[in-house]
Amino acid sequence: MANYNIDAEKDLTYDAIVVGSGISGGWAAKELCEKGLKTLVLERGRIVEHIKDYTTAHLDPWDMEYRGAMTPEQKKIHPIGERVGFVGATNQHFYANDLENPYTEVKPFLWVRAHQMGGRSLLWGKQTYRWSDLDFEANAKDGHGVDWPIRYRDIESWYTYVEKFAGISGEAIGLPQLPDSYFLPPMELNCVEKHVKERLESNFKGRNLIIGRCAHLTEAINGRGKCQFRNRCDRGCPYGAYFSSNSTTLPAAHATGNLTIRPFSIVQSIEYDEAKGKASGVRIIDAETSEEIVYKAKIIFCNASALSTTQILLNSTSNRFPEGLGNDSGELGHNLMDHTYRIGATGLVDGFEDQYYSGRRPNGIYIPRYVNLQDGPQSDKFVRGFGFQGGGYRQGWCQGTNMEDFGGDFKDKIMNPGQWEFFITGFAECLPDHSNRVYLNKDVTDKWGQPTLSVDAEWGENEYAMNKQIRSDAKEMLETAGLRDVIDFDNKHEMGYGIHEMGTARMGRDPKTSVLNGTNQIHGCKNVFVTDGACMTSSSCVNPSLTYMALTARAADHAVKELNKLNL
Repeated sequence: MANYNIDAEKDLTYDAIVVGSGISGGWAAKELCEKGLKTLVLERGRIVEHIKDYTTAHLDPWDMEYRGAMTPEQKKIHPIGERVGFVGATNQHFYANDLENPYTEVKPFLWVRAHQMGGRSLLWGKQTYRWSDLDFEANAKDGHGVDWPIRYRDIESWYTYVEKFAGISGEAIGLPQLPDSYFLPPMELNCVEKHVKERLESNFKGRNLIIGRCAHLTEAINGRGKCQFRNRCDRGCPYGAYFSSNSTTLPAAHATGNLTIRPFSIVQSIEYDEAKGKASGVRIIDAETSEEIVYKAKIIFCNASALSTTQILLNSTSNRFPEGLGNDSGELGHNLMDHTYRIGATGLVDGFEDQYYSGRRPNGIYIPRYVNLQDGPQSDKFVRGFGFQGGGYRQGWCQGTNMEDFGGDFKDKIMNPGQWEFFITGFAECLPDHSNRVYLNKDVTDKWGQPTLSVDAEWGENEYAMNKQIRSDAKEMLETAGLRDVIDFDNKHEMGYGIHEMGTARMGRDPKTSVLNGTNQIHGCKNVFVTDGACMTSSSCVNPSLTYMALTARAADHAVKELNKLNL
């Protein structure tokens, strides 16, 4: 993949440094390397080589001790993962050790981290949707937060650019609130999903049920294989069928000969040159030796993930920036957002007993936002909107878990497909709120002696009002679609559960109220770029990763042009 061994005496200076190797960091590395810059990627964790290090990718439950359940020792180091419910024996090696990386929950908050090459790009849900001007204009129109310094037209071509390389499967339907992407062929809805789609769309004008738009290849591209419908994505995909830094962007960066990756590099701070008025490099702590090293570069891209990037910026103090690099506005660390999640409904579908589906499709359905659009139903209870994800499936052998039967007939029964079920769960937009914040906690340090983060954030009245509507709408839609035994639910959860943390170093037009400008540069330090989730000014109600990709590619293009003009 790359040169991992760095001569600390020789290789201290690069054209560019990228902090983090996840979804946005991989894109930054690719774009900068392809534009001719010698680029150093600083990764906090270990190297994970594509295919070679996907050690559980082909294991079945009977191949593993405890049938894939985590041991008590594994559970002990993943208390946050245990709470969020996504960590198991098959993927726990891709999640950070929570004990070595503490943080303080002033209010309950789930901070899920992945410290290795590729970061959470090895674990993400791969749902990929464009934002529209409904999203980019929302703050200006309803007065929450500050205005985005960009609009859809500013990144439309960059969406297309990253989609063509990453590979997004889906269907074009022409909705203004959900712009179509450059698509590979869509995955197919199963028979129950088609049935619910027909019932829903015929009874609810303006509501649509579509197959999810996802970063799974349905056709082989760029040397990557297409999806095998195994649904073992969080173990690492040996076919390269879903987008990850390891399978897609980092190999492209490596092919240029301009990439160096340094693992086990904990970024302590960004160095600021007072005389030149710009950043000069990055100070790291070697995670294995505790040695401190400073690497120099002309431009720096911060892509450690929203909260980690902000933690680094807060810890980067100088005479010019006593409260953290770029914190002239006082907004650094504020306006933390996520998506509400796990509110919806589920029910049983009669009929279709003679039909099934092939494989385990790693994708579901999507019901795009239909409330508070420019034309259509408006709510007097909340601003912004929500969408639904979900799907239809048949019960498997687990249907026998609570049955009292035994014997041969019982075994035969649970080996046959069970009842059809269908569920939907809402994702609602979270408003930017100055009081939702993170800040450095110097009283609690990590194993390397660095201050940790305190997180003080909670849902507001607007989010709760939307959740109430989500629950009501979900039940109504499933009942109208003819499902029986419909159960609506609200699995009340803290922020962070959606793993879509955004904000804390927002973009904006005015340096007095924002941290970054319209090309993701720190207002007061133009050679530092932030293009991960920290840069987000609002949260929309769709998954944000595609927007990170587009913003990163756009910012890298701008950075190199400015560098060539000697402006950085």
